[in-house]
Amino acid sequence: MKKAITLVMLMLIASVLLLLAFPSPIDAVAYRAPEPPPATGILTPNQRLTEATLLAKGAIFGPEDVAVDTLGRIYGGTQDGKIMRLHEGQLELFVDLGAQGKRARPLGLHFDQQDNLIVCDAWQGLLSISPEGRVTVLATEAEGVPFAFADDLDIARDGIIYFSDASSRFHQPDYALDLLEARPWGRLLAYNPATGTIRVLMRDLYFANGVALSANEDFVLVNETYRYRIQRYWLKGPKAGTHDLFIDNLPGLPDGVSGNRKGTFWVALATPRKASIDRMHMHPRIKNLIAKLPRFMWPKPVRYGYVLALDEQGEITSSLHDPSGEHLEMVTSAEEHNGYLYLGSLHNDRIGRLKL
Repeated sequence: MKKAITLVMLMLIASVLLLLAFPSPIDAVAYRAPEPPPATGILTPNQRLTEATLLAKGAIFGPEDVAVDTLGRIYGGTQDGKIMRLHEGQLELFVDLGAQGKRARPLGLHFDQQDNLIVCDAWQGLLSISPEGRVTVLATEAEGVPFAFADDLDIARDGIIYFSDASSRFHQPDYALDLLEARPWGRLLAYNPATGTIRVLMRDLYFANGVALSANEDFVLVNETYRYRIQRYWLKGPKAGTHDLFIDNLPGLPDGVSGNRKGTFWVALATPRKASIDRMHMHPRIKNLIAKLPRFMWPKPVRYGYVLALDEQGEITSSLHDPSGEHLEMVTSAEEHNGYLYLGSLHNDRIGRLKL
């Protein structure tokens, strides 16, 4: 028995020494997060998200974003690189971006005025898919820097596509490494389909995620997921070409954001904040060590469904919750269409549809 215990102890010591000697995949920096807002008043938990109808439950895996076409058909991308289409209760394959062994993870989805589905694919970049399913690559890099993580988009009336590259360092499967490292690798970009040119509007963003235009398109928002905030880039008026903070210190990690073009932004919070993670950010060495551990040993997000409504002044006007996360958890997109809010998730096996 003593020999067995000694052997186990030696193995543990050897494992720790090996772990310490092995280089970390990140070079973390310290970050002091502000105290989160209390879950009171407009942020008081409720059961609103549990009222959502669940579509394609158990049949669509990881629809991170949702788009609805002019015929009312619902689209969502999946973990294995497909874009599925739901119509009158029937789920069908629209296009398989992962065909022929290609790496693919469709994330942000949005239809342009020609009914092409514009897609941010984490591996393939900015894509356009015709109504017949023909895929065209629009852009894969900007200023000589390849997209490592094309994430979300919105499209202006003049056709300009505003989109995010969440991280130029980490690819989609390693998004948690970006959180741990806490360095600004994200960008906000604009693609002009008429000229095929692309501009970098903002750089040095802390995980540039959701993108949404205002009602009159005088500004565009971009979420900084790992800073719990949303930035605003001005497109028109005296502030054009500059940016400022739209809202700070959100109660969760902002993932997708969409505008209903009537003055409301819907912000999907992937998970509420955790005090332990906020404290961890003050200790780069601990974060470097965590990054070397097997993934099952990493800190886990809170299982929760959470969506905020904001006005165009950056004020929270309502919040929608599923405190148990059993109905809808880790909501990553909220898209308003014809009186309903469509809810996607990076990890759910369903799409939510909530009557507003």
